[in-house]
Amino acid sequence: MSAKRLTRTGKAIAGKPAPTPADRRTLKKPMPLSQVEILHQDAALLVINKPTLLLSVPGRAEDNRDCLVTRLQENGYPEARIVHRLDWETSGIIVLARDADSHRELSRQFHDRETEKAYTALCWGQPELDSGSIDLPLRYDPPTKPRHVVDHELGKHALTYWKVLERHAEHCRVELTPITGRSHQLRVHMLSIGHPLLGDGLYAHEQALAAYPRLCLHASMLSLTHPQTGERMRFECPPPF
Repeated sequence: MSAKRLTRTGKAIAGKPAPTPADRRTLKKPMPLSQVEILHQDAALLVINKPTLLLSVPGRAEDNRDCLVTRLQENGYPEARIVHRLDWETSGIIVLARDADSHRELSRQFHDRETEKAYTALCWGQPELDSGSIDLPLRYDPPTKPRHVVDHELGKHALTYWKVLERHAEHCRVELTPITGRSHQLRVHMLSIGHPLLGDGLYAHEQALAAYPRLCLHASMLSLTHPQTGERMRFECPPPF
C-alpha cells in the first residue's frame, strides 16, 4: 500500500508519507538573526539595535510571526522577554530581559518612567525656535487605523520635548524626548506643529514622504537601572540616516 500524507482537512494524498514530528522541526527553520545588532548583553538583559521594518513582537497573522523577539529566541536566546516596544518602522535601541525577575523590574521602571529615552529624527521644514515642548493629548483613531490623533476631550496626556540638532535646506535633524509613551506619540506630535517626519507613510505629506525612503525615527539613547546590580546604565546608538 502506498504511503499517504494527511492534509489539514484530514484528507490523504497518495505518494507522500505524513511528516513525523522530527520532520516538522526540520521544516520549521529559525528566523535569521541578520541585521539584529546586539549592543550589550549580560545575565539579566539584552540591549539590541532593532532595524527598521521589523516588528518587536509577533503580529496576529501567521505571516507576521517574524519579529525581534522570535529571532532572538530561535537563535540562542530562548529566554528573551520583551519589556517595551518600538514601532515596525522605527529603528534603534530596545531592551529585553533574560529572566522573570529582571523582566518584572525593567517593566516597572518603564511604567514608573524611571528610564530615560531620546530619539533622533529628521523632520520637514524649519521650526522657528531651536527647542520646545509639545503637550497634546492623543487617542487611537479607528476610522483611519492605525493612525492616532490629537483629541483634547478623549485623548490621553502626552508630552514631548524637542531640540533642533542641525538645520538643512528643507529639513532639520531633531532630538525628541518623550516623557510619556503613547503610540505614535513622536510622529503625531511633530505633525501637530507642522513638521512631519521624513518618510512617514502614515502622517507625512507628499513632499516629506518622498524626501527619504524610510521613516526617519531612531531610538538613539536609553538609560535605565540594571535590574540586578542597581548600576545606572546609558546606551547610545547613532541613527543610520
